[in-house]
Amino acid sequence: MDAAPPTFERPGALRRTGAGAWHVLAGFGFLLRRPSLWPLAALPALIAVVCLVGGALLAVYSVGWIENAVLPAENRLSTLSFLLTIMMYVATLGAGLVLGLAVALLLSAPALEALSSRVDALVRGGTVDRSKGWKWEMTQAFRGTLYFLAAAPGVFLLTLVPVVGPPLALLWGSYALAFQQTDSALARRGLNFADRRAWHRYWKLECLGFGLAGLVTLVVPLANFLVGPALAVGGTLLVLELEDQLIPPDVAATKA
Repeated sequence: MDAAPPTFERPGALRRTGAGAWHVLAGFGFLLRRPSLWPLAALPALIAVVCLVGGALLAVYSVGWIENAVLPAENRLSTLSFLLTIMMYVATLGAGLVLGLAVALLLSAPALEALSSRVDALVRGGTVDRSKGWKWEMTQAFRGTLYFLAAAPGVFLLTLVPVVGPPLALLWGSYALAFQQTDSALARRGLNFADRRAWHRYWKLECLGFGLAGLVTLVVPLANFLVGPALAVGGTLLVLELEDQLIPPDVAATKA
């Protein structure tokens, strides 16, 4: 798969973002309809439960300390301080969930890589592997996961910035999540870290849509416990669909 962007007319921004977001739902649907994938998804789902609950508890126990450190006690009765307190509580909880997800993805990386590879094989009808070996592939996957893990503190700090902070934090977290969840599929196609960054720049709206929808699932009961395997499946499906868009129409017609 060539990381260089092709030259063809693409849909509008809203449609591209929506197409990326749709692949989160597609990941859940693809996983739930195929019981053969459930054994591979079981361990990542269990790890996600533990890590998300742990992240939420960490946020709850940390928010008092953060409030005391950020907001002076004598100014907490003002309207501005009240709004900042609410923002800080939301930011802390969101950061705790993002951190929990990042740790879950890191711990379950081998299982999620196997799940992504299986989805690739099911859709393409055979194993896809143009990487430099499984060790290189796993190294690339861990690197992408660490990238998402490192984004969690930045997401929290940005959320505390009035007005512009929360939207920027959401965009950054979405980009980092999409980057991590497509890592396995892109690494199997031989793309190194720099190539994958170029890929994400070209497909940025699709990736942002996917990442935004993925973050939303963190607050959806029950769905959030399947978020790890579902996003691994959805990210792989996103790569496959965008890969198909790189095929010239006349070649696609011939293959059909």
